[in-house]
Amino acid sequence: MTDKTPNHSLSPQRCPVTLADIDLFAEGAQEHWYEAYPILHAEAPVLRLPGEGMYPDTDGYVLTRYEDINTVVKDPVRFPPTLSLGIQALLDSGVPPEEAPLTNAMLASMATLRPTNELYRTHRQELTDPWVGPGASRHTEMIARHANALIDDWIDRGEMDFIHEFARPLPQRVMASVLGFPQEDIPRLAEWGTAQVEAFVHGRTHRNLLTDDQIRAQFEKLDGFKEYVYAWVKEKRANPKDDMISWLCQVEYQALGRKLTDLEVNGVVYAMLIGGLETTQYALEEQAQLLCENPQYFQQLKANRDLVRPFTEECMRLRSPTQGLSTRICSQDEVFQGVPVPKGSLLHLRFGAGNVDPKEWECPYEMRLDRKAVTRHVAFSAGPRVCPGAGISRVEQTVAWNCLLDRLDALEYGEGNTFEHQPGIMLGTLSLKLRFRRAAG
Repeated sequence: MTDKTPNHSLSPQRCPVTLADIDLFAEGAQEHWYEAYPILHAEAPVLRLPGEGMYPDTDGYVLTRYEDINTVVKDPVRFPPTLSLGIQALLDSGVPPEEAPLTNAMLASMATLRPTNELYRTHRQELTDPWVGPGASRHTEMIARHANALIDDWIDRGEMDFIHEFARPLPQRVMASVLGFPQEDIPRLAEWGTAQVEAFVHGRTHRNLLTDDQIRAQFEKLDGFKEYVYAWVKEKRANPKDDMISWLCQVEYQALGRKLTDLEVNGVVYAMLIGGLETTQYALEEQAQLLCENPQYFQQLKANRDLVRPFTEECMRLRSPTQGLSTRICSQDEVFQGVPVPKGSLLHLRFGAGNVDPKEWECPYEMRLDRKAVTRHVAFSAGPRVCPGAGISRVEQTVAWNCLLDRLDALEYGEGNTFEHQPGIMLGTLSLKLRFRRAAG
């Protein structure tokens, strides 16, 4: 097996040794995140970022303890989401959401469909859960069909680039099928998906800030996606099929006592695309790496498929796809780990660090398939605003690995891996070359 070696030389930063060495948001920080977390846990579990709040003269704070993150995400009243504040500002402006400058379809639809915590919950229950939440098991056969079709393309070679030939195209194919888009449109959908998450990849500081030019370019590119979705909404209103867009075009939203407008359908689809592609890709590729680093588990999983779900959950805890988000504001003065945090402070919730918090997890950097309550990690956040696509991502991961275990007898690192990570707040390597032995029969 080709070993995984440290890639610190690829980063402009040196590996952190002291607290002063740590900048989680600097160029190349991705190569050192998991060396930084033990230092933060020990010396600065509440790290102040002077002047990095949402408003003038306010600060940002990085929370790395599981208990603090869990407290914040489960109380959207005490810690309101920044997106909710943006929606309220949009409503207070008096400008119709569809006419507001630099407002995407998702934000515009949220202003009418889910502007409050109560409607946020209802929106999920009525509009998205049946397709990508707890109801996502309905897609099991479809996901397996796509997974096996991708495996067919490389099963005879003995090696493949796992990201580009499996981990990335699988959720692309699945989300296109769920929404009702043609598979041949996936290259365009992928480009639009990349544009949607540009701030989380190329944005600066913990606030994921883009320049004005970057923002304008992003909106220009996504104008094409908006028109594309509108065209399909028109088609599916006239000729409905068994897909999510057709269903959204017909369903009556009980909370408002009416059907959705074209703009509202467009906004829900926007949210599905932005959330449906990235997390699953990064989860799958990190799971593949963890199997290469812990080869004893491959045969255990192959022999006992009941372990596949705990495996995927434990891997998401160990290598959280979304490492952190600056999504909450303190509505009052708070104290975390003895550190005063004033009202109005912006909180960066470091999910990746919380999931390896030694106060919460025994031997946090070890993969253990027998951990109790294995789903209590915060890789998808938690509480009333847990990721709405968590259900379908979990089904995709479980089905994907069952298909891979059916058809492979061994998996290991191939030649030429640098393990270099992409920029931004997602934990994703740029490529992953693997070798495998095909299963007999």
